[in-house]
Amino acid sequence: MSQALWFTFIGWWLGALWVCVAWILCVTLVGLPVGIAMLHRVPKVMTGRSPESVTITRIGDLTVVDLTGSRPQRSFLRRAIYFVLIGCWFSGIWIALAYIACLTLIGMPLGLRMFEKVPAVLTLRR
Repeated sequence: MSQALWFTFIGWWLGALWVCVAWILCVTLVGLPVGIAMLHRVPKVMTGRSPESVTITRIGDLTVVDLTGSRPQRSFLRRAIYFVLIGCWFSGIWIALAYIACLTLIGMPLGLRMFEKVPAVLTLRR
């Protein structure tokens, strides 16, 4: 519920401004690293919280829950190629659809979940 309130009062306008500035930075070679870092933080800006990663491992009768989400990243080259060929334009479409979904009461849960997935859509970030 707090995510919906954050988005309703702050996230919708701050997120739109944040994404616009990030995309402008991504167009320039000098601003590309900052723009990508900003796009990775879209879930935090739009919903007011970072997505949590949970890893559950079962060893016999013991269950281990890891909240750090320390999954290894894919190779830099693979992520860079994906970003150039697919991620840069597909993430823009993804963000627009998430934003539109959040503008409706029924679509808000889906839109907020989509915003949490922006880093993965942008650069295959785990």
